[in-house]
Amino acid sequence: MAGVWQQPFLNVFRHFKVDEWKRSSKEGDVAVVTDKTLKCTVYRVRGPVSAGNYIQLPKTSTQSLGLTGRYLYVLFRPLPAKHFVIHLDLCTEGSQVIRVSFSNFFKEFKSTATWLQFPFICETGTPRKGVGSPGARWTCLQLDLHDILLVYLNRRYSHLKSIRLCASLLVRNLYTSDLCFDPAVTVAEARCAKLPITPIPREMAFPVPKGESWHDHYVHIRFPSDSSKTPCEAVQKSCSPSEAAGPVLQLLPHPAAFSKPVQDSLALMVQKCGPTASRQAPSVPRPLPEVSVSCERSKVSSVGGPSGRSQEPLAWVEATDKHVASDSLHVSVHQTTVEPTAPEDASPQESPGRKQNQQEVALGKNRFQQRSFLPDPVLRLKGVIGFGGHSTKWALWTRDGAAVVYPCHAIIVVLCVNTREQRLFLGHTDKVSALALDGSGSLLASAQARPHSMLRLWDFQTGECLSLFQSPVHTVCSLSFSDSGEVLCGVGKDRHGRMTVVVWGTAQVGRGGEAVILTKVHSDVDIQAFEVAFFDETRMASCGRGSVRLWRLRGGGLRSCPVDLGEHHALEFTDLAFRQAQDGHILYVCSRSGHILEIDHQRMAVRCARRLLPTQTPGGPLPQKQTFSSGPGIAISSLSISQAKCAMGSEDGYLRLWPLDFSSVLLEAGLGDHQPTLPAEHEGPISSVSVSPDGLRVLSTTSSGHLGFLDILSREYSVLVRSHAAPVLALATESSRGQLATVSQDHTVRIWDLATLQQLYDFASPEEAPCAVAFHPTQPTFFCGFSSGAVRSFSLETTEVLVEHRRSGTVQLRGKATASRVCRCHRGAITGLAASPDGSLLFSSCSRGSLAQYHSSAPQCRILRVTANVVCQEACPSPSALVVSGDSHLLAFVGPSKYTVTVMDTASLDELLRVDIRTLDLAGSCLDSAVAVCFGPAPPGHLLVSTSSNMVAVLDATSGRLVRELSCVPPAACSVLALSGDGRFLLTAADRAIKVWDYSAQAGPGCQVYIGHSEPVRAVAFTPDQQQLLSVGDAIFLWDVLAPSEKSPPGSVQGSPRASTTCEAGLGTRQLEDMVSGANGLPRQQVPMPSQASPPWLDICARPPKDHDGAFSMSDESRGPEGLRQASGPPVLVQKEAGRAGDGAWGAMGGPWDLGRPPNPRGWPSACSTGRARAQPPTRPDSYRHFTARYKVSLLPKGLSFPAVGDERLHLKAVMGYNGNGRANLVWRPDTGFFAYTCGRLVVVEDLHSGVQQHWLGHPEEISTLALSHDAQVLASASGRSSTASRCQIRVWDVPGGSCRQLLSHHDTAVQALAFSPDDRLLVTLGDYGDRTLALWSMATYELVSSTCLPEPVYGMAFNPWDAGELACVGQGAITLWLLQQRGGDVSLQVHREPIPEEVGGWELTSLCYGTTPLLYCGSNAGQVCVWDMCASCCFLAWEADDGEIGVLLCSGARLVSGSNTRRLRLWAVGAVPELRRKGSGARSSSVFMERELTLDGAVVSAVFHESMDMGVVGTTAGTLWYVSWAEGTSTRLVSGHQSKVNEVVFSPSESHCATCSDDGSVRVWSVASMELLIQFQVLSQSCLCLSWSPPSCEHPEQQWVAAGYSDGTLRLFSIPLIAMELKMHPHSAALTAIAFSADGQTILSGDRDGLVAVSRPCTGMTFRVLNDHRGAPICTIQSTRREYGDFGAEGVDLWLAASGDQQVSVWASNWLQDRCELVDWLSFPAPALTEVPSCPPPSLAAFCPWDEALLVCAGLSVHHEVVFYSLCQKQVMKKIPLPFFAVSMSLSPGAHLMAIGFSAERVLRLVDCASGAVQDFAGHDDSVQLCRFAPSARLLFTAAHNEILVWEVTGH
Repeated sequence: MAGVWQQPFLNVFRHFKVDEWKRSSKEGDVAVVTDKTLKCTVYRVRGPVSAGNYIQLPKTSTQSLGLTGRYLYVLFRPLPAKHFVIHLDLCTEGSQVIRVSFSNFFKEFKSTATWLQFPFICETGTPRKGVGSPGARWTCLQLDLHDILLVYLNRRYSHLKSIRLCASLLVRNLYTSDLCFDPAVTVAEARCAKLPITPIPREMAFPVPKGESWHDHYVHIRFPSDSSKTPCEAVQKSCSPSEAAGPVLQLLPHPAAFSKPVQDSLALMVQKCGPTASRQAPSVPRPLPEVSVSCERSKVSSVGGPSGRSQEPLAWVEATDKHVASDSLHVSVHQTTVEPTAPEDASPQESPGRKQNQQEVALGKNRFQQRSFLPDPVLRLKGVIGFGGHSTKWALWTRDGAAVVYPCHAIIVVLCVNTREQRLFLGHTDKVSALALDGSGSLLASAQARPHSMLRLWDFQTGECLSLFQSPVHTVCSLSFSDSGEVLCGVGKDRHGRMTVVVWGTAQVGRGGEAVILTKVHSDVDIQAFEVAFFDETRMASCGRGSVRLWRLRGGGLRSCPVDLGEHHALEFTDLAFRQAQDGHILYVCSRSGHILEIDHQRMAVRCARRLLPTQTPGGPLPQKQTFSSGPGIAISSLSISQAKCAMGSEDGYLRLWPLDFSSVLLEAGLGDHQPTLPAEHEGPISSVSVSPDGLRVLSTTSSGHLGFLDILSREYSVLVRSHAAPVLALATESSRGQLATVSQDHTVRIWDLATLQQLYDFASPEEAPCAVAFHPTQPTFFCGFSSGAVRSFSLETTEVLVEHRRSGTVQLRGKATASRVCRCHRGAITGLAASPDGSLLFSSCSRGSLAQYHSSAPQCRILRVTANVVCQEACPSPSALVVSGDSHLLAFVGPSKYTVTVMDTASLDELLRVDIRTLDLAGSCLDSAVAVCFGPAPPGHLLVSTSSNMVAVLDATSGRLVRELSCVPPAACSVLALSGDGRFLLTAADRAIKVWDYSAQAGPGCQVYIGHSEPVRAVAFTPDQQQLLSVGDAIFLWDVLAPSEKSPPGSVQGSPRASTTCEAGLGTRQLEDMVSGANGLPRQQVPMPSQASPPWLDICARPPKDHDGAFSMSDESRGPEGLRQASGPPVLVQKEAGRAGDGAWGAMGGPWDLGRPPNPRGWPSACSTGRARAQPPTRPDSYRHFTARYKVSLLPKGLSFPAVGDERLHLKAVMGYNGNGRANLVWRPDTGFFAYTCGRLVVVEDLHSGVQQHWLGHPEEISTLALSHDAQVLASASGRSSTASRCQIRVWDVPGGSCRQLLSHHDTAVQALAFSPDDRLLVTLGDYGDRTLALWSMATYELVSSTCLPEPVYGMAFNPWDAGELACVGQGAITLWLLQQRGGDVSLQVHREPIPEEVGGWELTSLCYGTTPLLYCGSNAGQVCVWDMCASCCFLAWEADDGEIGVLLCSGARLVSGSNTRRLRLWAVGAVPELRRKGSGARSSSVFMERELTLDGAVVSAVFHESMDMGVVGTTAGTLWYVSWAEGTSTRLVSGHQSKVNEVVFSPSESHCATCSDDGSVRVWSVASMELLIQFQVLSQSCLCLSWSPPSCEHPEQQWVAAGYSDGTLRLFSIPLIAMELKMHPHSAALTAIAFSADGQTILSGDRDGLVAVSRPCTGMTFRVLNDHRGAPICTIQSTRREYGDFGAEGVDLWLAASGDQQVSVWASNWLQDRCELVDWLSFPAPALTEVPSCPPPSLAAFCPWDEALLVCAGLSVHHEVVFYSLCQKQVMKKIPLPFFAVSMSLSPGAHLMAIGFSAERVLRLVDCASGAVQDFAGHDDSVQLCRFAPSARLLFTAAHNEILVWEVTGH
């Protein structure tokens, strides 16, 4: 009876509530989509790897479905040309779990005791028109679970335990039942025909169009088949219309005599008989098809048989991975009108497959219903330029030493050292992360980074992939083969971040078997290198941070034992190698500190340790390296051992060769301080070295992407490979010399020889990135555009800059670099660069929309014209952004907006044509925009435009008429276009795939898809001879074009399309162009009409005027015109038509809110008048709701020395404080736990449970407000206008990834509020009282949809949660409602204002929120809350809610929360308000009452509450975030910070606590571990200016004091254990500015603003000495340290210093117990010039050097910007470190020789390595860093800018 509830059938998805994902789970790309065939929602599971994208029932493996039905019905649809897998876990009656898997990935049937694998192969005849092949149709897979276990394993089925549906497929539902349903027969049909079958229930049925057959649209598979019939009988039955109406299971025929179970298991095959199919099955079995490297979705046409009937040969539709390394990864996709493919199904770049065999071609069995695209394939990958990708440490010698194996992103290259020929291993879909070669050189192992570490095993000699399997670790970082090749070890981290070692057995690979996991272990130690011993494949060794371990494989397990390292246990080991010795085997291990350890493998002990140190005698001969000396060693990154030598590579760029006794260096090559013995070839740290098998060559790789080898005999170093270190952005080819130019994100421009693939020149520009490149057609010159707007001309003969056109900046070249003339033309990054084919003109475009024309025929090219606002500003740099026609007469580009394409005359820049791309797709649901352009050969003179809807439109370049369309259907729009010179082939690139189109075919051109790039393809181009193709992205790929070149017949035009041989040949050229190809083959109803040619905005100038700043564009005016729709510049106001007659209240109102005036097409006069109107500073409304940025004098940093990624010495760990100056700058989502707030210019994302913070940096100024989308996936933040930008910045962040999606800019002064629409499709941004602009943005395209200028300030806004098209705003005396109406891609705004009734009061509304339908609550500046009925548009209720202005209102259900500037937070019961609404204006507020009230520490500016309103988070102007619990009536501090400027940070001796003081008069004590506020001491009406923590006392170890100095001259002593003030003294009459304890803690030294230094005793509270030596200047610094200083000529136990503002520093020796104090030294420095410091002089900073207490470090004491190191012993300056500005703060690290400095002029923190002089700059603060303090342990650095405190973690201390 247990299974009765499952009868007659069970809907699995409904029963387990898959849509809620509580009892099921999903992983990867799983989405709910609507299927057009079934007309219902289905689940789409897709992704490149099936194991990473799936739906699983139940949620965990410990649970069970417990489904007992015999039959499982899977209603699914395989995605064409992709793999899918279905896993079923079945339980037997003996409680054993058997896994049954079905997949089109499997090649053959496999079975074990616990796993059955069935291949899924679809077989079909010719489908009818409009019907997809079975591989693309919806399928009802009926599985007899009882028979599967009984027939194949002789087990009895009990129940279904779990199901996993893996990519790639669409699934509608799953059903279980004990009944065998026929899906082709409905209940009604069965009753009418009285058929003896069980019809399919209506819930499980597929919809069938009326009058058509079920089998014409769907596929039914039943498995296993009826066991009573032979295979041939089953075939005959399936093809007999009298016995079966549709396809059923067919067994795969095979020549051998298999048993019935084996025959059934060979394949799942579906046969579909066409309407003219033979009724007899083939009498002879067909052999298995041969599978080659390419795969095609194929169809087979009918061939007439002897009897006149059409006999259907079966076509195999396989989505199979043969794992064969060929010349290219190729997929052929042929578009036809017979079988349209859904866009979601077309991802051919991921599916290898097979070609048509020769037998089918001979029989005339054309697979395609169109002209074939031959040759197939048309491209073959010839070679690649690049090295590395995921890592640069993998490069191996082959066994004979003749070749090198290395990865180039997703390609594995075997490079012959002598001939430089390449052999390529293709198959990986992502970057190769590790390589390994066995001892015999016959087996190669490789791993890729994503998807989760797929491994491939290759036959190294043939290049065939023998095995493909997935690793249990996420990314394999190391591979190692045993010498025999039977054991493979891999190391990486699993999904939990644990280090994992996996051992595979590979003995059966190549013999028909697969690699099997022998063991897998987790390790807590770090592993940097792992190697299998060459002498024993069961023994391994590993090394890492602080560990060297020996491993042993024994008894199916892997165990390890650590090596006793002794004093070397803390070293970071990087590499290891084994060597055979006379007395055993030795393991060599190297470290990052320069140590080399020799470890006895048998005894597991260190035999010897050596250390590599820097050269001690610069300029001398090769030094003898010392061992065990003091000082830092040279970091060794890799080593390799031969029988007599050891090769080492180090991070200083040297390759060194040593004897095994390490007595002296044999050879040394690289970049060093002294003159190397060999030429310097290593241009970066060496990442790996490898000695060749013969020991005569040493291979080395560098982190900068160089690969080379050192020949030991000839002592010569040869470079094999050079590569870009970042993605390649653009390319250009040169015909006469056969050269290639590329630009990359690594800031280099490189010239390559196409014949040898070797680099010729290398130009580097550290300060600006190159964006575009173009060769001069006739001269040895190329042009390059940069991100700064500069355009430079380079000579290939002299390797110098001929001329540069730029705004500012410099370029550094490796070689001569001279600039003859500087001329400003572009203000933005160069997006396009094109030279005319005749070489007379050059054109460039930039991101600011300007277009420049140059005269390039002369050696010194000059600017002819510059036009502004003609090029689309949203265009990304691309070779297809700006193109010139082949006759040099036409110039085409995307612009002025992204919806238009403009064609100009190249000579005059007159606009000839402008085509609106939006009219090309009239049936589309969204606006279409242009992406790339390309000219075709002339004639016929075509212009090709790729659009955002994945279409390539072919236009007539003269009239703009649409000639035809090419539907690309890739995963992304084609960003690159290229057409061959003869017009035969069109290249498109989207994402990582390249498509080659047969452009000459007029109707239905076919295409071929090629993959191989691991990153998006940035550019493609044909070589000048048209015989090769180049593609760049992650690397440079060179392809051979296999198509033979065609020679034009006499009289024909070279490059014109071939004449058609069909009936279309009689049509004229014009008639052919008029025929538009579409999905239905009919002409378009409307063609795009070009707009009237309008003259561009030109500012022609040969040279800039004398007083001109060099900007040639007209966009320098303050702001775009009101009502002008333009694409250039940041988004500007686009006023829509407000309303029409009949709209009722929704319409245009008179007066200042009149939006009915049409936009002015050339509105420059109105723009100027608007700018003049806004020139007067607006008056700030009397409302605290408006954000006002804190005034700052410091500027944004410029010219920073940012550290390289991974080399940062500081990492931001925590932020202490919350910006109470912001408004609504707090978001919290209780259901997901997402919690974020702002502090200065940072968005802080904090985990409320652990306290761990993430910091999103990007805003240049203080952030004003935040908004979180309703799905919690997007966060919007806004900041004010910076000194370098004219408008505010709005950033759109991706919440899961923590990255910035988009940068928006529109508002002038500040952004008051942000709001997402309820459907998250729109974002509304509201400007403050100075901006008065309401902007509407599309979240799909991040485009400005609409913008409206407001006549008066608006205080707040909110979307109607029940109507996404309604927006409410509150302001002065009225409530404003906006109705958003969307017509296509345009959104119009209609406005309606409702004034506040006079009887309610004449106050201003300052806040609002929606309640229950249809109520709107509004708060006022007088403390009242009024309630509006949105249906009646009237205010019916108001009550006094507070005494001050209400700035925050939140409502949910029957509760309302109000927050005001009176610091009160109140909870109101408003459950009776909906009933009061019925009374209208007669309602009384007596039914509304206050439930709770809390008083906080400041005005409420932000609040977020749970839906129940029981708990929430509230932010105040005091810089505090409170957790509020209404149930308990409590408020708890979550985040706390100072409200005013922070003046000091001090630490307890144990560093467990720290204390801060501020101008707000508070002293706060924090926990350093949790950064939580523990104690706060508050003194009213005073500022705390200095602070000191008492040192540990021997007499009273429990005593901990904090001494604080205040602005009234008092000194207070606070006891931390007692949490009380113990003493108050008044030693000064002026404000205290510096304070310090003596070394014993019994004396306090304090300095004031008048220059007096007082010495007091805290035990008595008396001041016993006053020093007035610095009188007249404020004391800036006092520091005391304990030491006997008799050698300085003075007696004392304490040495202390005082620095005053007049650049004076005094050093004293004292013994306060004996009342003795003597002057040791006095330093005077000249004051800086008054012109440099006009407002206030910099503070005088001085400190004792912690690593040399005889040194005094001073800053701000000289006329120069520098830090001075002064020796107290030698009485002289020992060292100076220059600074860019005067320092206002300084701190020295007690650990490493580091110094932190904050500057007065810029918002930057600088970290200086005093030993090497290296500097690193860090941004993050919103103002100048006025305070920086290292913690005593040197692990943390605290910095403060105004009231924000950042805590940095110091690395490498």
